[in-house]
Amino acid sequence: MEQGVIRMEQAVREENNRKKEYLRKYLEAKRMQEVLEREIDVLRLDRMIPGSPAQDGMPHGSGGGDLSGYAARLDELDRSLHAQLERKLQIREEITEKIDAMSDETEGLILRMKYIHGLSFGKIAEKTGYSRRHTIRLHGQALENFEL
Repeated sequence: MEQGVIRMEQAVREENNRKKEYLRKYLEAKRMQEVLEREIDVLRLDRMIPGSPAQDGMPHGSGGGDLSGYAARLDELDRSLHAQLERKLQIREEITEKIDAMSDETEGLILRMKYIHGLSFGKIAEKTGYSRRHTIRLHGQALENFEL
């Protein structure tokens, strides 16, 4: 009987770890989205001024050669960056929708503050007026009720 309880507790811990890993993807996607947006901005600048130092930091000659291949590569890179950006936005939207779908608003708030806003348990406790220990307990409950 004791072995069964231990196995069940271990299974719950493993499931909660999977949920935490999933929820952490929100901030990872947000950080990557910011990187992609900067890359797109640099690409736009390079389109306006072909061969500009914005691309590689190196000076370029002023030869007026055919730039069609260069423009095609820029377009391909632009499409790739925008596709990556779209995937990151989808991840963020999916996680937000799943948190919003939670039946307990307090649990949803705790997950939102932790995984979307990136707050520590101490900061969450400060903002909600709960003790840090109670905040951690609510987080555990929220994970158990969160649907992947």
